[in-house]
Amino acid sequence: MRALRTRFGKDIVAEFLPPRRRSQNVIILCGGMPGYPSAKFPLLDFFSKKGYWVFSPRYRGSWESGGRFLRISPDRDVIAVIDQLPLGFKDLWNNKTYRVKPDKIYLIGGSFGGPAVILSSRDARITKAIAISPVVDFRVRSKVDPIDWLGKFVKEAFGEGYRYSMKDWNKLKNGRFYNPVAYSDDLDGKKLFIIHAKDDDVVAWKPVQKFARRVGSQLMLLRSGGHLSMPLIVKPRFYKRIHKFLKSK
Repeated sequence: MRALRTRFGKDIVAEFLPPRRRSQNVIILCGGMPGYPSAKFPLLDFFSKKGYWVFSPRYRGSWESGGRFLRISPDRDVIAVIDQLPLGFKDLWNNKTYRVKPDKIYLIGGSFGGPAVILSSRDARITKAIAISPVVDFRVRSKVDPIDWLGKFVKEAFGEGYRYSMKDWNKLKNGRFYNPVAYSDDLDGKKLFIIHAKDDDVVAWKPVQKFARRVGSQLMLLRSGGHLSMPLIVKPRFYKRIHKFLKSK
């Protein structure tokens, strides 16, 4: 089996799979950055088998998607996908059009994708959101990926995989652009579940713990594990907790 491919709006290319059984529940996967889109297929397949429509969009200005990366906040890409689901989207492999009127919408994001799911959760259509090792404040200096270094590194190491100006990249440092802590008062913590590890040297854990307490979200704080990635959610230890959270009221 291969993932199907579609385009949302003018710019956003996404891979997706329909559910293996009849369902109108949706999961949107928001990946980290930099990262490799092909790594998402096992998650697409896993959640398709669990009975979800599952989508893995590329942010505007990254990989196959058009536009300029970080010209607008990436959480708006997530909302653009949600807006189009009931209007219809076409699988570009077989020219078949699908429409989904979601009963429930769940978001899962890791690292750089954490802010995408946290900020998108403000939309009333979002049922629950899971953030794994999320950046909650870009102003906090990373031990191994400081923001100034990372902006130059991604340009050199990933080339046209991410297309942005340094002017737009530097918006990440202003404290409001794509920065969850700036919107803490607008968030419903009951919709959020965060997983993080204390030995994460990419995203410090203490700001994440403080953020979780402030918004009233669930936090699964691990003693070790480093900078966690989204594939961990298929492991029984984590999926059991995640499944329980998704089904809770």
